[in-house]
Amino acid sequence: MPVNLSAVVMGAALGALLRWALSHWFAHTFSWFAFGMLAANWIGAYIIGIIAALSELFPSIDPHWRLLLITGFLGSLTTFSGFSLEVVNMLNSQRWGAAIAVSSLHLFGSLILTALGMMTVHLFRNLF
Repeated sequence: MPVNLSAVVMGAALGALLRWALSHWFAHTFSWFAFGMLAANWIGAYIIGIIAALSELFPSIDPHWRLLLITGFLGSLTTFSGFSLEVVNMLNSQRWGAAIAVSSLHLFGSLILTALGMMTVHLFRNLF
């Protein structure tokens, strides 16, 4: 149990730091849109696609790695609650088009990037 907890905590700390860095960096670049949150969700979607495909290919991967990467790192990197708040704030201020656009970017972008992550692993597997 202590190893499981350590894996989750270490992964969560790294994911939270990356999310903070992305939000901080993109806040100066795109002040009108929470692009850092979108980037975090898209990066997380791509990485989870890679991890899912690797887990299929190598089922003997130590479960502690999955705890560290999926539960810890990706759990704190990606942020459904932050995305939800952003969209609800847009809806409350009657910015319907922006709310639909942001929702679509997060949802469809994440689905596409998860699939691309999986395809990346299969492509490299076929090359080697």
